Amino acid sequence: MSTHWQRRAATRPKAVEAATPVLLLLLTVSGVLLTRALVPGPPPVWPGVALAAVACAALLRRHDRPLPVLAVTLLCAMALGALGYLLTPGVIGPLLVAQYAVSVRASRRTTGISVLAAAAGMVVAGLSVTSFRDSLVLAVVNPTAWVLLSAVFGSYVRVRREYAVARAEHAAREREEEARHRVIQERMRIARELHDVVAHHLTLADAQAGTAAHLSRTDPDQAFEIVARLPESTAAALRELKATVGLLRQDTDPADELAPAPGLAQLPALVDACSAAGLTVTVTTEGRPRPLTPVLDLTAYRILQEALTNVTKHAATRTAQVRLAYTRRHLTLTVTNDTPPEHPTAAHRSGGGFGLLGMRERATAVGGTFHAGHLPRGGFEVACALPLDRHAESPAP
Repeated sequence: MSTHWQRRAATRPKAVEAATPVLLLLLTVSGVLLTRALVPGPPPVWPGVALAAVACAALLRRHDRPLPVLAVTLLCAMALGALGYLLTPGVIGPLLVAQYAVSVRASRRTTGISVLAAAAGMVVAGLSVTSFRDSLVLAVVNPTAWVLLSAVFGSYVRVRREYAVARAEHAAREREEEARHRVIQERMRIARELHDVVAHHLTLADAQAGTAAHLSRTDPDQAFEIVARLPESTAAALRELKATVGLLRQDTDPADELAPAPGLAQLPALVDACSAAGLTVTVTTEGRPRPLTPVLDLTAYRILQEALTNVTKHAATRTAQVRLAYTRRHLTLTVTNDTPPEHPTAAHRSGGGFGLLGMRERATAVGGTFHAGHLPRGGFEVACALPLDRHAESPAP
C-alpha cells in the first residue's frame, strides 16, 4: 500500500504540494485545541487558530523562500507561546517543516545559524508560558529538542542527496574514462595490425625487388621468377590492409567480404614469401599441435611474421629457424638467426622501431611472456610463451 501511495504521490506533485499545508493545518489546529484544553486558564482559541493558519499558509513558499518562511513560522510559534499555549510538536509543526526545508536546501552555515535562531526563539517562547514555569522540560527543552531534531534530519537528507549526486558524477566520469580507455586500446590494436601488415609485406617486396635487381645480370631467369612472384606479396598486403581497415568502417557501411584473420595455418605461405625474398626459413614443430583460439592464433602468427620481417630487414644472415613447441599449458615460439658475432652487421637494430614492442604487447595481451636478445654465439633470438586453452585437448585437424 505504501508503494502505491508513493507512486501516486510521485505522479501528482502539485496535489501533494497543495495537500501538505492543509493536512498540517488540521494537525496544528488539533494541537492548539488539545493544548488549550490541557492548559490551566485556557488561552484564546481564535488567535491560536489564526496563527496556525498563517504559519501553514507560509509553507506554500518553503521551496523557493525557505528562510522567510522559517522566520514567519518562528514568529507564529513564539506568538502562540506568548498567548499561553504549550509548544508541543503538534503546535509547532509548521516551524519543524520550515526548519527541515532550510536544512535541506541551504548551506551548512546558514542551517547552523537558522537552527540557533529557532532554538533561541523556542527558549524565549517556552519561558513566557507561565503555566509551565515549574516544568522547563515541557516548556523549553521539549520544543527546542524537536527543532534540533528537525534540523538534523534535514541535514542528513541534504548530505544523502549530495552523496548521491557525487556518486552519479563519479560513475559518469568512470564510464567516460572506460570508454576513452577502450578507444585507445582499439587504436593501439589497429595500429599494431597495420604495422605488422605494412612492415612485413613491404619488407618482403623490397627484398624481392632488390634480389631481382642483383640477379638481373648474373641469373636473369631467377630474377624474372622473383619478379613474377612479387605481385603475390603486394596482393597479400592489399588483402590484409582491406581486412584491417574494414574494422574502422561505420555500421551503416555495406558489409564487404573481408578475408579471415590469419593464423598458423598460413605459416607455410609466410615461409614461401620469405623464401621469395631470399630468406631460407626452417620450421620445426615439437609436441602435439592443439587447436588455438582465434585471438591466440592471430597473436602467434603476427609474432612470427614480425620476427621474420626483422630478420629480413636487419640480419646479415639469409637463414632463420622457427620452432613451435606445444606443451600441456603453453605454446612456445622461437625465431633464431645465427650470425657470426664478429660480423660487422650482426647486431639487430632493435631500438629503432616498434617491432619488438609490438610483439611484446601482443604476447602480454594474451597472458604470455616475451623475450628478445642477442645470443652468446652470435645472432638474435625472439622467444615467447603463449598460454593454451586448457579445454582444447583434441589434436588440431
